[in-house]
Amino acid sequence: MNRRDVAAARRIVIKLGTGVVTHPEAGLALGRLSSLVEAACDLHRQGREVIVVSSGAVGMGQRVLGLAKRPDSLGLRQACAAVGQGHLMALYTQLFGQLGVKAAQVLLIQEDLADRDRALCVRTTLMRLLELGVVPILNENDSVSVRELIEYRRGQGASGPALEFGDNDGLSARVAVAIDADLLVILTDVDGLYTANPRTDPEARRIGELADVSEEALARTAGTSAGGTGGMTSKLEAARLASKAGIGVLITSGHLPGALVAALAGEDRGTYVPPAQRRSAHRRQIASGGPARGGLVVNDGAIAALRERKASLLPIGLVHVDGEFARGELVELRDGSGRVHGRGLVNYSSEECRRLVGRHSSEIASILGFCGYDAVVGRDNLALSEV
Repeated sequence: MNRRDVAAARRIVIKLGTGVVTHPEAGLALGRLSSLVEAACDLHRQGREVIVVSSGAVGMGQRVLGLAKRPDSLGLRQACAAVGQGHLMALYTQLFGQLGVKAAQVLLIQEDLADRDRALCVRTTLMRLLELGVVPILNENDSVSVRELIEYRRGQGASGPALEFGDNDGLSARVAVAIDADLLVILTDVDGLYTANPRTDPEARRIGELADVSEEALARTAGTSAGGTGGMTSKLEAARLASKAGIGVLITSGHLPGALVAALAGEDRGTYVPPAQRRSAHRRQIASGGPARGGLVVNDGAIAALRERKASLLPIGLVHVDGEFARGELVELRDGSGRVHGRGLVNYSSEECRRLVGRHSSEIASILGFCGYDAVVGRDNLALSEV
């Protein structure tokens, strides 16, 4: 059943590690990247929503600048990132464009998704891009953020405690949570988690499913990827974060031809980490079941009631109604700045909702001539964002 869940995933975040985007000597893996972009476009044409989180900006900048080896200096690595980001995005734009799919660059730092207000802004941007049929290409903004770059130095033996994430693994998990993804796919240079290091132990076996990301599993995965900052440990940390939010995670190879397509068709590839808590199929469909028909702008008190008391959305919480929709259609719940806090199935049409703005539930019958429901959106038909 878990592999069927992978095959049925509709909103998918795909993370490409440095070892996937570039060769060990920092040359661009153009053939490999082209194949993965083609696979992403195939998913897009199937009606699935695809978000790509890509590493490789530093490696790309190193290649463009003609540097013989990956720089150790923090400032030089940031300079490489600044040069590489533009070239990397230009390549993605070209590859997707050749297949008739539009791509958009979104640069983030970890703090953008750690802060609730900024995370909601990110969610709103990404949801709009998906509705427009655009594939967002996300990357940590290494030219201004030192978190990932310091992680690299510490991974090489520099003093100081390890940071929480590296190499965009944590970023991809936080993005998956922010947009209520069905699946996070982390592509790396190995085809999943093994019982031992497959490069040194011929008896090592691939673990097809990891029911829980335990401390024992993390202890077996020390080290970093060649050319990148994140090893299997950071991938499992990311998987644990996403899994706790109800998102399945697949760690598989970005090197083996056809591996991504096969895995997303439900074949036994890589290591699958199922959701620790499973959202109901009904709420999952509301969260990621296609574009919304309109929006309900609600006040801060209503947002607090929805989150803290798990309440339904009552007419008194309405401030404004955007768009045109019929009863039972999917709408977004937004605050006054336009940030999306969730989605739900509305009980009244857009015209009826406009007449109910700011009114008490007891007035519905006198205003509309009937009262089908006390709430504009009932709690059972509401899916709030995780951020």
